[in-house]
Formats: sequence, C-alpha cells, structure tokens
Amino acid sequence: MASDDDNTPIGSPKSVNFDTMSIEDLHDYIADLTAEIDKTRTVIQKKQAAHSTADGFFKK
Repeated sequence: MASDDDNTPIGSPKSVNFDTMSIEDLHDYIADLTAEIDKTRTVIQKKQAAHSTADGFFKK
C-alpha cells in the first residue's frame, strides 16, 4: 500500500472476488478504497489550487 504522502495509487482497479473474502477482509477492502478516494480528493484540491493560481496570474 502507498503512503499518504506518495502520489502512487494504492492499487489499480482489478476484479475482486467478494465471495472468497471474509467480512473482515471486506471491511479492510472498504478502508483501502476510502483511503484511495481521500488521497485522490487531496490531489484534486491541490490541482484546483494550482489552476486557480495560474488563472489569476495570466488574467492580470
């Protein structure tokens, strides 16, 4: 798993066989996906901020 400071995705999308996973495994899977979503939202916010800064610079 990638660290929060790392921009590398935790994992690429893949087919998961939920039938073979225990309830605990499923909870862990959800936690991993939630962490990836949170990391992605942070990257989006940083990119939006950079875009806004660039827009402000070039529109003056």
